[in-house]
Amino acid sequence: MTLDHGGDIVSAQKIYSGEILDVSVNLNPLGTPPQVLQAARDALKQAQEYPDPLCRELRLAIAQKDGVSPEQIFCGNGAAEVIFRLALTLSPKAALLTAPTFSEYEGALNQLGCDCRFHVLRQEENFDVTEAILEKIQPPVELVMVCSPNNPTGRMIPRELLLRMLERCREIGAVLAVDECFLPLAQEGMGLAPCLNDHPELFLLRAFTKTYAIPGLRLGYGLGSPNMIQRLSACGPCWNVSGPAQAAGLACCRLPDWPAEGRRILQQQRPVLQQGLTELGCEVIPGSANYLLFRLPGVENLKERMLRRGVLLRSCGNYRGLGQDWYRVAVKMADDNARFLRLLGAELEE
Repeated sequence: MTLDHGGDIVSAQKIYSGEILDVSVNLNPLGTPPQVLQAARDALKQAQEYPDPLCRELRLAIAQKDGVSPEQIFCGNGAAEVIFRLALTLSPKAALLTAPTFSEYEGALNQLGCDCRFHVLRQEENFDVTEAILEKIQPPVELVMVCSPNNPTGRMIPRELLLRMLERCREIGAVLAVDECFLPLAQEGMGLAPCLNDHPELFLLRAFTKTYAIPGLRLGYGLGSPNMIQRLSACGPCWNVSGPAQAAGLACCRLPDWPAEGRRILQQQRPVLQQGLTELGCEVIPGSANYLLFRLPGVENLKERMLRRGVLLRSCGNYRGLGQDWYRVAVKMADDNARFLRLLGAELEE
């Protein structure tokens, strides 16, 4: 069994026994808030009790944070579970995805025999989603799924274009699903949540994973119409969110400034990391998120080479539309970014 995502520390430790610098996982550089860790620890005292299967207290807190109603929220075991539940709920005959983008969208839809169609993004346009995608939103497409900022490019889709895509989906009776998991670390604002009441064809994917650095607790959620949320809830087992994860989510909601504090660090460190990569001969896509996509032409084994130096890098060779010489690096605190650039420079000199 192989893992096509970042963060596979267990496999990495079989190759490098020392302390590993993991730049394959893109989290808030501040790490996990201490209050969130404590809330998860305290929740273990109720380990003998089943967690709330409806996540009622957590959904109420998210509703207040995101400006929606609790009936518009589904909480899941990470954003990945929400993606798979959405695919099962809609069971579209045809879907439109961008390329490159997060592979789990296609993975979930392939399990249902969906005809996945692709709007290929162009490097000469910094892999931006442009108005050209509107021509692809036509029958028999029943689901359009995009990510803003996109993973792994870090490029934002302009709000005006997203609204035009939404109107086009309404015209043909399709659902527009927008993955906003990285949005709080890219810009301030509510995203498309204010559009939900007027657009039952809109679904938003969000998570605490990135903004509060809790991937080990698995907590994502989706925002949609009450009808769609009810259907999602019926497409899977109860008790999908553990007690410690729910408690951690509540603690996150009490720390609304944590993403903004991480965003300020990213705004300082991302240009430094981008410049360092460029000086080392990398082709860097200027992004807005907590990671950077870069290419080293002809270097197809950089992940394996860097791991021998104690660095876990994300290879992007498995992204549709990218080659084996594309990589993604997380933007971290200054010392870690400098260490990564130093080790990368040493490796490239050999």
